[in-house]
Amino acid sequence: MSKIKLEYIWLDGSEPTQGLRSKTKIVKDFSGKVEDLENWSFDGSSTNQAPGGSSDCILKPVYCVPDPQRNSAYLVMCEVLSADGAPHPSNGRATIEDDDNDFWFGFEQEYFLWDPETNKPLGFPANGFPGPQGPYYCSVGAKNAFGREIIEEHLDACLDAGLNVEGINAEVAAGQWEFQIFAKGAKQAGDEIWIARYLLERIGESYGVAVNWHCKPLGDLDWNGSGMHANFSNTLLRTCGDKAVFDKVCEAFRPVVAEHIAVYGADNHLRLTGKHETASIHDFSYGLSDRGASIRIPIVAAQKGWKGYLEDRRPNSAADPYKVAARIIKTVKTVG
Repeated sequence: MSKIKLEYIWLDGSEPTQGLRSKTKIVKDFSGKVEDLENWSFDGSSTNQAPGGSSDCILKPVYCVPDPQRNSAYLVMCEVLSADGAPHPSNGRATIEDDDNDFWFGFEQEYFLWDPETNKPLGFPANGFPGPQGPYYCSVGAKNAFGREIIEEHLDACLDAGLNVEGINAEVAAGQWEFQIFAKGAKQAGDEIWIARYLLERIGESYGVAVNWHCKPLGDLDWNGSGMHANFSNTLLRTCGDKAVFDKVCEAFRPVVAEHIAVYGADNHLRLTGKHETASIHDFSYGLSDRGASIRIPIVAAQKGWKGYLEDRRPNSAADPYKVAARIIKTVKTVG
């Protein structure tokens, strides 16, 4: 039997933003099916998930794909369980109520490639700033596109792993990029985003480049922040054919703004200012084709006779897609 490397990946208990952890398990053989993977344990006292006197936490494999960068290997996304087998408080995936995969999600993950030596994005000089934003969005050429070799390697790795990446592009600020992932089922959408994040972090290691997921890493300056726009639909939105239903779903978000912002990523008040294609964190709005609204109704939904999806533009780049999806599902399910 051949030896197989299994990279068990999980989210730690860091606050306010959880981080990725992983370790490798060697097995004699593996079918490639997640149901054939065993649970594993780890030291939760080293990941802010357990006290030292009772430190065992459990890794429960929930999704796996081939590891595109290691021989005979798989990437294994895991939920964290407490020692008694119950979902750990840090386990956002376990809170998703979408067992029938009726909800579809497309996440637009923005991020900055970050130079640890200058502590600035790629493309920023060590002292000062590059030219104003404008030429960097969807840019081509060494004057405006920074780190393309990294994002191209990342795209290939994601596709080779079987992740459903739907596109990539350079973003509005220098050194800022985006990838998009779509899945039918909230849990799988979250799984794929986290594995894609893991691959990007690991690829960055070989270039000496970090990934900055913070929503406003350059502070209160005239540079766009980073979001993770959540495009979502269920059968109701995909089939209703009625503008009033779209309005009703959007209005369902109005009384629970605080609950959504609570899981939409740390420091979001720095990003949701009403500038740079955002709505103010203090307001709630929605509108057709409006990228300055909290929720955008895509023009294609109206063109298709009010059938389609919505885009919540408030989640930020460091948000946990599991928690974002869980909260959106809870709100949409209040609409009959």
